Amino acid sequence: MSGTVLVIEDEVDLATTLEYNLRSNGLTARLAHTAKAGLEAAASDPLPDVIVLDLMLPDLSGTEVCRRLRDNPHTRAIPIIMCTAKGDEIDRVVGFEVGADDYVVKPYSVRELLLRIRAMLRRTQRTEAETPSLRFGVLRIDHGAHRTWVDEQEVQLTALEFRLLTTLATRRGRVQSRETLLSDVWGIEADITTRTVDTHVKRLREKLGVAGRYIETLRGVGYRFKDSPDEATAEEEAP
Repeated sequence: MSGTVLVIEDEVDLATTLEYNLRSNGLTARLAHTAKAGLEAAASDPLPDVIVLDLMLPDLSGTEVCRRLRDNPHTRAIPIIMCTAKGDEIDRVVGFEVGADDYVVKPYSVRELLLRIRAMLRRTQRTEAETPSLRFGVLRIDHGAHRTWVDEQEVQLTALEFRLLTTLATRRGRVQSRETLLSDVWGIEADITTRTVDTHVKRLREKLGVAGRYIETLRGVGYRFKDSPDEATAEEEAP
């Protein structure tokens, strides 16, 4: 498996170690030791396939870097693994809420990080190969372009939000438990709670506006994408 990994890490020794191991495993590595350099490298062609982002950087916080990457149309779809010495759940939740796709707490094993990177590359490549473009009521999804429209107005989604939407939409009519979504959207190795799934579904619904009604909550079970647009419309019109 090939791919380009951008490492934004101010600890030079650690970044160099990661670079060596990435290249030894057949991956292309780029290094940036400041937030500014990282943002420039992330937007440079060819775009990286995965970004490994340290939370504590000398010029900007990793959360702010993540937020800016998600605000930039060129870098919005790039998966981000956030690395930090902070291990409290609140730090993980904040990381995911600004757009991180995975979270690794320092000190971590390089082997574990490589496994997470490879899992992310596999998920991205598999989804791109298997998920078709989709039109469902007022919702339109173009997976190849990583773009979503509601009533022909484009909706800006993070890479994780887009993957969550396509996972639900391509399994419409079938209940997806929170544990299933954690496994298939975040990856089985993601060390987060099911409450994070609820947070992301809530944010996704808000961004989708009227199309948010296509995602149904089944209390105590999980979520289900409506089987047809008419089903959602009929429920809204019912007295």
